[in-house]
Amino acid sequence: MRRVLILGGTTEAAALARALAARPDLEVTTSLAGRTRSPAALPGRLRTGGFGGAAGLADFLASRGIDALIDATHPFAARISANAVEACRLHPTPRLALVRPPWEPQPGDRWTPVPDLPAAAAALPSGARTLLAIGRQDLDPFSARTDVWFLIRSVEPPDGPLPPNHAVLTARGPFRVDDEVALLTTHRITTVVAKNSGGNDAKLDAARRLGLPVLLVSRPPPPPGARAATVAEALAWLDALVDIIPNDGA
Repeated sequence: MRRVLILGGTTEAAALARALAARPDLEVTTSLAGRTRSPAALPGRLRTGGFGGAAGLADFLASRGIDALIDATHPFAARISANAVEACRLHPTPRLALVRPPWEPQPGDRWTPVPDLPAAAAALPSGARTLLAIGRQDLDPFSARTDVWFLIRSVEPPDGPLPPNHAVLTARGPFRVDDEVALLTTHRITTVVAKNSGGNDAKLDAARRLGLPVLLVSRPPPPPGARAATVAEALAWLDALVDIIPNDGA
């Protein structure tokens, strides 16, 4: 039995866990950070919460006999990815980063790349009505913008501090483009703020359709080492690895 640890929290991580669920030669554990209180059900083993940094993750790899680690966390989860790199150095373990490609501009897009969230907050024009779709834990840079109204959308109620002029919408995607167009129109949104997370994203399609400007936060550099852009590529990497990992017979 070979043991695989997936660092999850993304659509790709869930798809990978489902793809591996029927493999009798693998024991798959998906680890979630615990930021979402009611995550979607996943097959295989599930653990929630941090490891205690790189050293704690290395101890987990050693104690559980993990044969391969696949980092399928969010492209902006730089600290977790850095810990995975260091943990696999401390306890030598094959590691793959499953990183979806970033979005690329298309004709009609009105994107302004910004390096980080404080830069996005500073770039918003006074009087803007802004869709803020960056998750619930990164809102502090926008809390001082008293001259901007925000529609804050997140899966769960956001953490504070929040900007004084806002409304909160809790919703879980995926979203349809037509519904996003209706949302932006109903709330008279003039600017969208988003992280360049990649994948299918209806809000950017809707912004393009409506001709709205988007402040797009650039993602941090991907972790070093082997990378896959799709679940299929990750499965191929794992298949090649399994052929050379000794089977402990468990």
